[in-house]
Amino acid sequence: MKPDAVAELPPIDWEQPWLTVWREPGQRLARGASTGADLHQALNTEPSAPVRFVPQSALPVATAYEQFIFETSTVPTRDNLHDFFNGLCWIRFPLTKTRLNQLQAAEIAAAGIATLRGPVRDALTVFDENAAFLSAPQPLWDALVDRDWSRLFVDLRPLWRQAELVLFGHALLEKLVTPRKPITAHVYRAQPAMNSIAELDAWVARDLCADKLANKPFTPLPVLGVPGWWRENENFSFYDDSFVFRPRR
Repeated sequence: MKPDAVAELPPIDWEQPWLTVWREPGQRLARGASTGADLHQALNTEPSAPVRFVPQSALPVATAYEQFIFETSTVPTRDNLHDFFNGLCWIRFPLTKTRLNQLQAAEIAAAGIATLRGPVRDALTVFDENAAFLSAPQPLWDALVDRDWSRLFVDLRPLWRQAELVLFGHALLEKLVTPRKPITAHVYRAQPAMNSIAELDAWVARDLCADKLANKPFTPLPVLGVPGWWRENENFSFYDDSFVFRPRR
């Protein structure tokens, strides 16, 4: 007998600050999965996704996952936490996910499926799995790029009230179900003002292009260092851990 789909999903603390923009659809989908439906069936109850979700078995052998999505507008889905957050991303950021898939398909069409993906496909994978969007005052950006962690999180701490960080990567969201200090996002700089997730989604989708991704436009950020996101960082010795808050090379 097939195990209940929800049995593979651990409890998710939707009150965590990094899940604020994910809370409403995430709780609704989690409740749908808890009825015993397969995950792809629960995801298909959301009308905002630009794709349909199908069982993982629908993906033909020797067919690239990204190419299959591009050609069929369907997403092979396993009954696990990783694919739960992937489906949630398709629902919350439909334009960005569609753009990522278009760029993946274009790279596959140009170079085929090879052992080495190349810089653009590598960057697309990093983006899809681990990206976060940050809109912040310039001094915060300068400190982040310099990896001047003390300045970023201690000296400039009040400026974080003017910043907004939105997590996107589904693997990143999955990891933060069990928060650990080393968890690090690949930050992508967003437009100065983000008035809604729909506006952010449209802006990112327009901004993404192969040339920009080839230059790896990411900056590492240990997300539990963000003020207000983790109680332990209220003690500034939290940032003294050089294994997590590493200096710039």
